[in-house]
Amino acid sequence: MDEKIKKALIEIVGDDNYTERLIDMVSYSYDASEHHHRPACGVWATTVEQISRILQLANTEKIPVIPRGAGTGLSGMAVPAKGGIVLDLNHMNQIIEISIEDRFAVVQPGVVYADLERELAKHGFFFPPDPASGKVATLGGNVATNAGGVKGAKYGTTRDYVLGLQVVLPDGRIMRTGTRTMKGVSGYDLTRLFVGSEGTLGVVTEIVLKINPKPTATSTAMATFNNLNDAGRAVSQIMHSGIIPSVLEILGRETIEAINANTDLNLPVVDAMLLAETDGYTEAETEYQMAKIMDIFHANHPQQVQQASTAEEAVNLWKARKSAYAVLARIKSHFVLEDVTVPIGKVPALLQGVADIAARHDIQIATFGHAGDGNLHPQILYDGYDPVEVKKMEAATADLFQLAIDLQGTLTGEHGIGMAKAPFMTLEHDAAAMETMRNIKTLFDPNNILNPGKMALEV
Repeated sequence: MDEKIKKALIEIVGDDNYTERLIDMVSYSYDASEHHHRPACGVWATTVEQISRILQLANTEKIPVIPRGAGTGLSGMAVPAKGGIVLDLNHMNQIIEISIEDRFAVVQPGVVYADLERELAKHGFFFPPDPASGKVATLGGNVATNAGGVKGAKYGTTRDYVLGLQVVLPDGRIMRTGTRTMKGVSGYDLTRLFVGSEGTLGVVTEIVLKINPKPTATSTAMATFNNLNDAGRAVSQIMHSGIIPSVLEILGRETIEAINANTDLNLPVVDAMLLAETDGYTEAETEYQMAKIMDIFHANHPQQVQQASTAEEAVNLWKARKSAYAVLARIKSHFVLEDVTVPIGKVPALLQGVADIAARHDIQIATFGHAGDGNLHPQILYDGYDPVEVKKMEAATADLFQLAIDLQGTLTGEHGIGMAKAPFMTLEHDAAAMETMRNIKTLFDPNNILNPGKMALEV
């Protein structure tokens, strides 16, 4: 980093909150994706005023700034693609306010999802979007990617719970969007513009979140199917039955076989396993919903149907789904975890299409995910040290995205575009849409300092 810029940054954040150490630069060079690039330096900001001054400096000097939380993203969003300054927000980790009466919480971006959940649980409330990385992921990252999770089919994604934001714009101006009210239609919806913008328009420094009363009862069941169409029909019928499960997850055959090969769970080897959960505020309400799901399971030619009768049995039913990611990550030296999403009725076609792609490119793809909202996670397993395997992975990835679009779906349901999916944006978005997005980026960030190299926003 240029000495003049270094001195100015240290003046803003203090010597202890500035780093050029190699170990830090390597750590900041990657996230949970396969992408990597080193920054010039990193800073830990602790106040909105510091962030404002950092962005003013960077904007004047035209230096890239990459906002960063826990680095759990799977699309390269936090990777400093053009170098520059990593703006680490983990020290801004205060829960500023919880108002049960008004049903909102105000947090800083570095608050870990699980920490907020523990505080809300004391009041019988929760923040429904539940990402798999919630034990370490920060809420600023949730906002940046519009994170979802296993409860998305019933409760939606982060976007549905962000009432307002404090944002520092690229020129250092501090702006507030939204409200602390349950309803508000005053002016353009700037809040939603920033949710899912991946740190390309501004740095989020405060988040107002809607919170919900936590259901007090749950019920869990599992069904296995030897035919993808039977499983898909069961999913579609459940989602049109008049009840909405809090969880409806799916494991494909490749995932089941991988789990069996690497654990002692000894799952039945079938084309699909569905895991369903209902929740409510009385046992009667919850069991009524589950009874409908069980009837639908039984009507669609399952190999096996099992409902948990105790909390311990429910935990055991969840083991397969919760072990999928970790088990698959150990099979090959590298993997790419995608999150293509299709209309619910096209889940069987997506699963079959993924199997066809795997066979066509002679590569292993194991699929699991959120059947209840059509958001599946094909995990492509390959040897990243073998150029032939890398080419197979790249070809399979391109085919996977094309398949999702052909099925009237989207490139990403919750992981974001980042660097990984940027080359494929034009598959989903026409020329007018891409031009509009680029114009918005230029309006907010004419010098392109905020998280450049993401979302195909550069012309």
